[in-house]
Amino acid sequence: MNRVVAKGTTVANPDWGHSVHVEVHGLKPDRWYWYQFKAAGDTSPVGRSRTMPPADSSPSSLRFAFASCQHWEYGYFTPYEHMAKENLDLVVHLGDYLYETATNQKAARKHVGPKLTTIDDYRNRHAQYKTDPLLQAAHAAFPWIVTWDDHELEDNCAGEISGKGTPHDAFMQLRTTAYKAYYEHMPLRRTSLPNGPYMSLYRRIAFGQLAQFDVLDTRQYRTDQACGDGTKPPCGGELAPEATLLGDKQEQWLLDGLARSPVTWNVLAQQVMMARVDQTPGENESYSMDQWPGYEMNRRRILKFFAEHPALNPIVIAGDIHENWANDLNVDFDTLGGRTVATEFVGTSISSGGDGVATTEKRQAVLAENPFVKFYNGQRGYVRCEATPRLWKTDFQIVPYVKQPGAPLETAATFLVEAGKPGAMRG
Repeated sequence: MNRVVAKGTTVANPDWGHSVHVEVHGLKPDRWYWYQFKAAGDTSPVGRSRTMPPADSSPSSLRFAFASCQHWEYGYFTPYEHMAKENLDLVVHLGDYLYETATNQKAARKHVGPKLTTIDDYRNRHAQYKTDPLLQAAHAAFPWIVTWDDHELEDNCAGEISGKGTPHDAFMQLRTTAYKAYYEHMPLRRTSLPNGPYMSLYRRIAFGQLAQFDVLDTRQYRTDQACGDGTKPPCGGELAPEATLLGDKQEQWLLDGLARSPVTWNVLAQQVMMARVDQTPGENESYSMDQWPGYEMNRRRILKFFAEHPALNPIVIAGDIHENWANDLNVDFDTLGGRTVATEFVGTSISSGGDGVATTEKRQAVLAENPFVKFYNGQRGYVRCEATPRLWKTDFQIVPYVKQPGAPLETAATFLVEAGKPGAMRG
């Protein structure tokens, strides 16, 4: 058994509550490795990771799961218990790995400490989350690809703008602290080493010629949310050409990389829903200004690029909103006749929001209002995906409750996407 990890990887030791950077040379591509650490007389459990297939190889399949939003106080991390038993190549975590809020004295599982402000606060919160045995099991079973959302720092923050009215200099100091702790505890390359309040997180990871993950950062570079944030009627600000979720540099990096991409499936691993979902049934309209519809021209540029490059087979994955969605993505919902150019799968939370429910009258009304939405579900869990050269398969894996441990796993829905034919079909 080879107890080593891939070069430049950060491995979270489940028992120690912190992470260790290691450099290992000479690993072979497309194989599994096992690792273990010893320090100060303690020995960690054995974990495993894998190397990606060579860039010029043609894998027959890729199996991965994606997850987001794991609030310690809202419930148990039962979905990870089931995920760890899956036959996966990797896991993608799309943000809200932890929550920065103070302890809720009424919660069944209480946060340690106050609202996070100091480096010790952030380190202790990361360490607390890492003590969860179900999260440990999922980390030990697969390599993880991670990106953050807002709660790793502060709810609904936007670039250098606090979501809570914190003055700029104080907020940037908070960001320095949060970024440092995040890097210390998450599996990231040395290229993501933070420089004060700045950290390079967007990156590209290929799985041979089969798939490419463009891992995005929609928090660090975005402009302020339009229309005062929240779910609002259009106010004009959402159409501002300068409004951006990605920032100019990241957007150009994304489009340049996609233009050169040789793979079958191009996956945008990012945080917030891209579909322009009208949340108000009837004649009135409202959209989430924290999501891509609040940055409509940025959204249209990305989707227009997909329309101009139909061979990309783009799949957008997202988290953030504690719900499951399957959406057909259109360039312009108003003028292009509903032309689908990409497919989006949004995953629910691991535990945030507590026990969910499959549907409500409001969800049924939203489905009727937005015909490009193919699935809308409010239960907890994760999303499992399998890609082959001809077909993409997505299973929405849910548990009926998280406020008590031991919930069983169910598949709420399955969707298929054919290569060369964007749009989700029921499986």
